[in-house]
Amino acid sequence: MSSFNSRTFVFIWLIMYLPTYIGALQLKIPCQQEGYCVSFNEVEIRAEAGLCAVIPCSFTSLFVPEHIIWYKCEKPVDNCDKSVPVFHSDNKVDNIQPGFKGRVSLLNLNMTEKNCSMVINDLQKSDSGSYQLRVVGKGAKEAFTYLAKANLSLADLNQKPSVMIPPLTEGQQASLTCTAPGLCSGSPPKITWMWRGEGEKDSYIIGNITALKTENLTAFTKRHVSTLTFNSSADHHNTSITCKVNFTGGITTEETVTLNVNFNHVKHCACGGGALLWVVAGVSLSVHLFSMIYLYHIRNTRKKAEPTEDDQTYMCMQKTNASAGYNVIVQQPH
Repeated sequence: MSSFNSRTFVFIWLIMYLPTYIGALQLKIPCQQEGYCVSFNEVEIRAEAGLCAVIPCSFTSLFVPEHIIWYKCEKPVDNCDKSVPVFHSDNKVDNIQPGFKGRVSLLNLNMTEKNCSMVINDLQKSDSGSYQLRVVGKGAKEAFTYLAKANLSLADLNQKPSVMIPPLTEGQQASLTCTAPGLCSGSPPKITWMWRGEGEKDSYIIGNITALKTENLTAFTKRHVSTLTFNSSADHHNTSITCKVNFTGGITTEETVTLNVNFNHVKHCACGGGALLWVVAGVSLSVHLFSMIYLYHIRNTRKKAEPTEDDQTYMCMQKTNASAGYNVIVQQPH
């Protein structure tokens, strides 16, 4: 009886578990039919406006693909392959949504590798939504639209530029660098520098701002850097420096840092109206006056300690007996 119950429990568990397991496999590699599957590494791709996003994608097909087409669906349930595409690998096709033209590209142009990963640059909040893939071959009937979709979710730009400040010393040249957030290959951002002293408004800093430098890391990743070179002085100490980055579509971000300049304290005291010299002279004069007063006091004290003429007469008195009286030697005139 117990053996029967055990077998019954295992059978019931398999019935309940297998649909979930099969569903998980289909979620990972959804196949509409044999030979036609598409896979997205992430259920939802999250990105920030102004930057870029990569939709990772791979597929299988029974025909050799020649072109890849991407569509944006207004509703997740829509089959939007009849709408205007946001990307077409055939450069001769001009029928592309105006808002996406020039912003979308493929990571790999080799169709035989079945890589359909797409890059969207200069992201806008309106880019949020579902994207659908269609693959076209050379034959007239060689085309397939995959129902599974990739979801892209856009948030406001939260990343800030990175500002690097070397040790600053008065009178020496300094170079500050500002690196824009993101490693996108789209439109280069505009980077500006501003400074603000205590109680002052923002203004452009006086210095040599180099042109925006773009470093190509890979075919689809770039780093945008601006350098500010100036001669640091004591006036720059505690100054607020702001690096502002403007992306396409009016999207901005900025970072503010405070400068700490090492300067020569003795030099500034001497140059500030000769304050140090006056202090030294005052201390020296005080020491001299104190010494003169002290010497004058010692001299007067010693004069008071010397015996007078009456004291000398008293010292000549001689005690002649044990009585309380004294014999006074009086010198008579001759």
